[in-house]
Amino acid sequence: MTKKLLSVLALVAVMLSSCVSTETAYVRVKDGKFYQGEKEYRYVGTNFWYGAILASEGRGGNRERLLKELDDMKSIGIDNVRVLIGGDGREGIPSHIAPKLQLEPGVYNDTILQGLDYMMAELEKRDMKAILYFNNAWEWSGGYGAYLDWAGFSGDVQSSDGSGEMKHFDGTPVPSIDGWWEFMQYVGNFIVNDTAKALAAQHVRNMVTRVNTVTGKPYTESPALMAWEIANEPRCFINDSLHRAKFVEWIDEQSTLIKSLDPNHLVTTGSEGMHGCEDSWELFEQIHTVPNIDYACIHIWPYNWGWLGKFNQNYDADKAVSENADDPIVTKVDTACALTLDYINRSYELMHKAGRPVVLEEFGYPRDRFIFTPGSPTKGRDAYYKYVFSIIRDSGKIAGCNFWGWGGSANVKHTIWQPYDDYVCDPAQEEQGLNSVFMVDESTLQIIKDMKP
Repeated sequence: MTKKLLSVLALVAVMLSSCVSTETAYVRVKDGKFYQGEKEYRYVGTNFWYGAILASEGRGGNRERLLKELDDMKSIGIDNVRVLIGGDGREGIPSHIAPKLQLEPGVYNDTILQGLDYMMAELEKRDMKAILYFNNAWEWSGGYGAYLDWAGFSGDVQSSDGSGEMKHFDGTPVPSIDGWWEFMQYVGNFIVNDTAKALAAQHVRNMVTRVNTVTGKPYTESPALMAWEIANEPRCFINDSLHRAKFVEWIDEQSTLIKSLDPNHLVTTGSEGMHGCEDSWELFEQIHTVPNIDYACIHIWPYNWGWLGKFNQNYDADKAVSENADDPIVTKVDTACALTLDYINRSYELMHKAGRPVVLEEFGYPRDRFIFTPGSPTKGRDAYYKYVFSIIRDSGKIAGCNFWGWGGSANVKHTIWQPYDDYVCDPAQEEQGLNSVFMVDESTLQIIKDMKP
């Protein structure tokens, strides 16, 4: 056998080896479980929406901090991060993150794209994985509202003051100014607006077909990518037969598009579950059983959903629970745990029947007495986290989780985020520290570290 032939055979062997190793790195679904190669894949992860911004070399970027955050996560057993690959619309809107990734349809902030590439390369080095989501039903990153604005939509919504009067908006309402009811009714038009959905679909094409500038590999071949996700907490918002049908149709269309571009990676919705499906278990089942959705996701928010009572629901930073009053964050943990178990059980029953795993990809809990300072007491949160992790570890009903969320080593300067402040996982419309876990939160970190999925 000639040296030339040996060289060719060696090259082929290397190429085949590379293909096999990449193939086995992809997460698959089999018999209602995740597998990586022949081994079942279960994980403890966190939400890290700002990862691509932090990894950039532009405004908001801090690669030194990024590397520390990833190393710190890995040291306590976190090997999966859920990251935003959106951030849409003009800058300077109250309660929106900054900087934005997509300033106009298809016009991107290249420093954030390159930051995403850098982060994914660093995840590969650490054998960590990412869930990347394209869109957002809520206002803090643009999402639905930005696409409606780009589509030139304007419309009327019913006022939330009970008068029955209609309000007209030529652009997406800002919830903190115009009202949450007005915002939700307005952005409910996204699901039935073909132009807005077409713009969102083009963003999907642009991102899925991207080639990583650091590794030189297409994202479709990235071993660090676990799944593409259609949106953060997608909803139809308007609860009638038209919007529900269009919602299912959109999930089907988006998932089919993603799979046509990338058959290697998983696709999911980003849904809260029944709570994000107009309180309909039937709609939850429908959107998670279209052909190209691989697994179901649910979110659980005891405070936001009123399970702890109706205290401080307006997010007033100066209304911490008085030292002389019972702290519902601590006293109502058992209620939160019972309702959490019921929500998980109902979700699992439907998805087990459909052969799809369930991921608890968002859950959060405030600090004691509604204080936001890193390192402040977390007796209630720790009890809740310990219970949720016990379900994940022992019940077999949850295949993975991403708690909300990672604050890490952030230096929190303001209760409400200001431009150039450090990023934490609480987005700009929420108090900084409300649900974030920091490296100084030793008791919470130990609970996460002790988790054995």
